[in-house]
Amino acid sequence: MNFKYSVNLILGVSLLMISCKKNEKEKEIVVEKNIKPNIILIMADDLGYGELSCYGSTKINTPNIDKLASQGVKFLDFHSNGPVCSPTRAALMTGKYQQRTGVEGVITAANHREVGLSLDETTLAEELKNLGYATAMFGKWHLGYAEEFNPTYQGFETFTGFVGGNIDYHSHIDQEGYLDWWKGNNIDDEKGYTTDLITSYGVDYIKNNNPNKTGKPFFLYLSQESPHYPIQGRHDKPVREEGNKKYIRKVDKDSVQSIYTGMIETMDEGIGKIMKTVNTENLNENTIIIFCSDNGAAGSRGDNGVLRAAKASVYEGGHRVPAIISYPNQIKANTVSNATVLSMDFLPTLVDFAGGKPSGKNIDGVNFKSHLLNETNLADRNLYWVFGSKKAIRNGEWKLVTNQTEGKESIELFNLKNDVSEKQDVSANEPERVKNMLAQLENWQKEVRAGVVSVAK
Repeated sequence: MNFKYSVNLILGVSLLMISCKKNEKEKEIVVEKNIKPNIILIMADDLGYGELSCYGSTKINTPNIDKLASQGVKFLDFHSNGPVCSPTRAALMTGKYQQRTGVEGVITAANHREVGLSLDETTLAEELKNLGYATAMFGKWHLGYAEEFNPTYQGFETFTGFVGGNIDYHSHIDQEGYLDWWKGNNIDDEKGYTTDLITSYGVDYIKNNNPNKTGKPFFLYLSQESPHYPIQGRHDKPVREEGNKKYIRKVDKDSVQSIYTGMIETMDEGIGKIMKTVNTENLNENTIIIFCSDNGAAGSRGDNGVLRAAKASVYEGGHRVPAIISYPNQIKANTVSNATVLSMDFLPTLVDFAGGKPSGKNIDGVNFKSHLLNETNLADRNLYWVFGSKKAIRNGEWKLVTNQTEGKESIELFNLKNDVSEKQDVSANEPERVKNMLAQLENWQKEVRAGVVSVAK
């Protein structure tokens, strides 16, 4: 071998090695960019603890949500932050107790059309957007009717849906007779059953924002209306019309339960389409899918299983709700968790999955990522629910409930480990515990409300 050939051969091999190393480095960069999981958060509206077949329902068939549970973890002790819509959504978006945001009650169509979640708050969508995520929301907002509080100003790049508490599933008219269907920050109606529209937009978004094509992970918030009233199936006629506060037709009482069941099953059908799309787009292994409810079922129609009371109550039926999280090959399939988790815990957890830390102030939610991945226990903490004159504090297995009516305050203490249905008040046997928990509740209220102006009570 002559010297010139040897040099050229050595140079060629060297260049090849450099090229290979460069390609390997580029591959590493690509992998690094794509390790952030896509996040799909699906929230039902007024879905009770006993209304999914995977939670024991024998009346409602939810095979797709059941399948999601079999692929991940089902929580038995998950709670919405509030027993009604707006407070829970404020907590979900900010990672803090809703009392800190001022959204303590329902932002109603009749009395609160000019208030909403402050733009000074840092939302989950904003956190993820700042971490490189594409962000979209389809469905119910309920954190401000006025255009200035629109989701597109709160971190969501894409939004189609309604901003109020509920709308006619077909005519899209709210309780006060206003059209409430938005595309971005403009009212722009379209035909369709809201549950199906939310599904359709979700499916299209996943296809059009596949990170394998865009190079960017996505956060998709599918905020369902089902099974909140008005009670309407996919093929029913409208019950509201624009400019009219009253129902234009009544639903036969004998049909309410079957329609209600169908509303949940239609939502389940749509969730199945979302799951199928994730699979066909080859995103299954790098996508976190979350399903939960914003509060317990309404008492007149819904089923909260063995839990006491219903929506708007601080007993378990008002805020203990179904929750399922799937993340294939990361979260162990077909597992059950007894960890006590709240809606506000999603923000710090999902931000961690996205590779960041919460930037907002006074974050109350806890990061339960390690529990999901490694089944580690969560640290003990007190938990609080306040809705009007109804208050509750949870300390481990102990829960204290107070309610003030006509100037009189009732106090009850329950041991949830032995009495999840809250049937046996043991406050008389635990005077010291009652005293301490009441003091903790009072101190917490002072702390979370310090300097906060409430927008809805």
